Amino acid sequence: MAETSGVIALLTDFGLKDHYVGVMKGVILRINPEARLVDISHDIPSHGVLDAYFLLSNTYRYFPDGTIFVTVVDPGVGTDREILALQTDRYTFLAPDNGVLGFLEKEGRIRRAVHVRNRKYALEPVSSTFHGRDIFAPAAAHLSRGVDLLRMGPEAERMQKIAAPAPRVTREGVITGEVVSIDRFGNLVTNIPGEPLASADTLEIRVGDVTIDRLSRSYAEGKKGRAIALVGSTGNLEISVNRGQARKKTGAKVGDAVRVRHSQK
Repeated sequence: MAETSGVIALLTDFGLKDHYVGVMKGVILRINPEARLVDISHDIPSHGVLDAYFLLSNTYRYFPDGTIFVTVVDPGVGTDREILALQTDRYTFLAPDNGVLGFLEKEGRIRRAVHVRNRKYALEPVSSTFHGRDIFAPAAAHLSRGVDLLRMGPEAERMQKIAAPAPRVTREGVITGEVVSIDRFGNLVTNIPGEPLASADTLEIRVGDVTIDRLSRSYAEGKKGRAIALVGSTGNLEISVNRGQARKKTGAKVGDAVRVRHSQK
């Protein structure tokens, strides 16, 4: 496992209107003033475990070895759900045991896993509504100072799964995927890998009543107000509108179907 780098990356559904994110940072810096804090996002939809799953799984590889990822999207806060601390050969992850880290198990990257139960590394008293402040933040701070993962609690033998949607392919070769997230620009990010489509001879992409017949290389390739399709930064198919919003153009929302018919050269 990589040694800690001092970088702690935060991902929550807290937003920035309230004090929650700032207090978490304060707790971390009080324990480790040398920590370097990075905000991945705090605009995950409320209780959007699947949204956090997709965002984290598509971003964590870009961080330096030794980064500690703290994900607090936690509709089960205050219940008997566990908190997980996992280590791979490069990173450490803290999150509720609600399936949000399931991509690590799927990729076979987990080297050590524990349930975070040791109150020595928590704030007292522990609130039943703000574990981000009282458990996640102090645990991350102590880990960033070199505390061994196994001190956080007993080893975890299993973790909760999440039913992350995967695209399906019909006998006729039609790919049926779905919109898995919508960014602030209104771009529709799908779960359909873009690589097989790049060499397609013919292409038909349907979202709602909108049909697109080619892949663009950039957002600016389409005419103003026209829907385009391209391979986004996640490597998956995205639907966009040049100087507009695909969300409004198509009326699509997270979970809506995206169908692709293509033939290879």
